[in-house]
Amino acid sequence: MEDTTGSNPQSLGFTEKLKSWLSWSWTYVCFIWFGMVLIMIYVLWSPLKLQETLTSVFLNTLTPKFYVALTGTSSLISGLILIFEWWYFRKYGTSFIEQVSVSHLRPLLGGVESSSTAGLFSSVNGEAEPRPSVSECKVWRNPLNLFRGAEYNRYTWVTGKEPLTYYDMNLSAQDHQTFFTGDTQQLRPEDAVMQKAWRERNPQARIRAAYQAIEMNHEYWIGSYLHIPFILLFIPECAAAYVLLAEEEATTITEAERLFKKALSIGGYNRPYLYINLLVYIKRRLAMCARKLGRIKEAVKMMRDLMKEFPLLGMLNIHENLLEALLELQAYADVQAVLAKYDDISLPKSATICYTSALLKARAVSDKFSPEAASRRGLSTAEMNAVEAIHRAVEFNPHVPKYLLEMKSLILPPEHILKRGDSEAVAYAFFHLQHWKRAEGALNLLHCTWEGTFRIIPYPLEKGHLFYPYPGCTETADRELLPSFHEVSVYPKKELPFFILFTAGLCSFTAMLAMLTHQFPELMGVFAKAFFSTLFAPLGFFADKMESFMPSSFWHQLTRI
Repeated sequence: MEDTTGSNPQSLGFTEKLKSWLSWSWTYVCFIWFGMVLIMIYVLWSPLKLQETLTSVFLNTLTPKFYVALTGTSSLISGLILIFEWWYFRKYGTSFIEQVSVSHLRPLLGGVESSSTAGLFSSVNGEAEPRPSVSECKVWRNPLNLFRGAEYNRYTWVTGKEPLTYYDMNLSAQDHQTFFTGDTQQLRPEDAVMQKAWRERNPQARIRAAYQAIEMNHEYWIGSYLHIPFILLFIPECAAAYVLLAEEEATTITEAERLFKKALSIGGYNRPYLYINLLVYIKRRLAMCARKLGRIKEAVKMMRDLMKEFPLLGMLNIHENLLEALLELQAYADVQAVLAKYDDISLPKSATICYTSALLKARAVSDKFSPEAASRRGLSTAEMNAVEAIHRAVEFNPHVPKYLLEMKSLILPPEHILKRGDSEAVAYAFFHLQHWKRAEGALNLLHCTWEGTFRIIPYPLEKGHLFYPYPGCTETADRELLPSFHEVSVYPKKELPFFILFTAGLCSFTAMLAMLTHQFPELMGVFAKAFFSTLFAPLGFFADKMESFMPSSFWHQLTRI
């Protein structure tokens, strides 16, 4: 039998040609229609005495109150449109009228769909090139994310605000399900409960599910090995449940550390193939607990051991935890050694890598740096290296300086970040602001030089200097990751859309006309007559020229028709 599901290539080709012809002809049909309207107005201008009619109706018959009502209504309508456009722009970052025009009207007029050019950017010679396929807008786990019970929940208790968005917590739930439960075909009852626990929106529901998983695990082992009493003394508990309790039920870092140590002691009994995942996660969180409790050297040793034991887990970015702890110890030589390994051209960058490198170079010259002296004698080699490092860091993430310079208030960092976005800037500055303050003059050097970066990259969305062009998707993702009470930083700074400016001007102009017509009706009547006379003067001039070229009998016969 023949395949009847396919389409005839000839018929498809004809359909595409027909669509193309219709799109091509639509624009010309509009122009022809507009030209015919102008010709009809011109032909009927003299017979119907349109000029006298317009003048008598709009300038002599109608009262000034009508014009006040007309202009006032126009001002009100344009004001409402302005308010809606402004609200839409603040919420979605674009103009509603412009979006509708591009999405719906442009295809009808034969324009190219906006999605077809989304992956292009201009090269140096002006030609379109495909944007490099890089994961610039991928959401990453925040290496320094806080503890929900001991830190995030305490913030909620004090302020009444939720520091984490549902989108952020949902990403964490997906991470935990993948990291701790493994193959869904081998799930046991307590594992299924834990999978559900990570997805619960209510914190208390998650905690209850964790206790339920621990109880189900006990029942399983007691039921299976009741005839061997000796084994019941070594019942392996559900380690993932204790991880959840340490993250969410513990109200202090000390309590969280105790629960993590308990989870570490039982992590590999019942699920050997998940032991590595649990071990890495738990040891990392134990190192973070030690860092928060002031045992910095112990935390550094745990992080170094973890990186040495699992060198292939570089995507977890444990080195960023290590860098922050070493900066707290002021072990700058060790920080430089870590940077030498991870600040490589072949490795992905982060705000921690770029700004820590800039901090080390700025620290070497910032204590004696003076803008006035530098402007007189020029920058030394060391100062130039520091400035270039700052420019490099700012190009990678331009949102960080405002937080470091305290031009914008900090919030608790989210559990996930977007590299080069505002969420990454918040996460970096939250932990590293103290290190910049500790280096004398570093913030002063940053303040004097960071804005110079934008002169190097005048069109950051099209062409970068040291990195790929700045991705335009960061604003949308950051609005999902950061809480609603935080004002998301946008780069490059968005200009107001044309339609907001247009409606604002229209609203102001019509309101001014309404007020002037109400106050000075006679003067505005004279102004209106002069305006319309001037407006129709080119049309009258064009009609006189046409009459001089065309025979009078032709126009006489045409007007009779």
